[in-house]
Amino acid sequence: MKSIKIKGMSCQHCVMAVTKALSALDGIKDVRVDLKSGVATYEEVKAVAPEIIAAAVKKAGYEVVE
Repeated sequence: MKSIKIKGMSCQHCVMAVTKALSALDGIKDVRVDLKSGVATYEEVKAVAPEIIAAAVKKAGYEVVE
């Protein structure tokens, strides 16, 4: 499992938006987003560039924190 820190989430709607954005990426499955910690975990079934993941999160309205 890989994980990323996400900034800007404040409610369950945010969690659903990030989950949907990451789940839509080819190669990503089993997405879990924890609102309290601001961390999304996921499994890569094939390699996905970090820039693609960050772009999907940004498009959903949030930011990946390095």
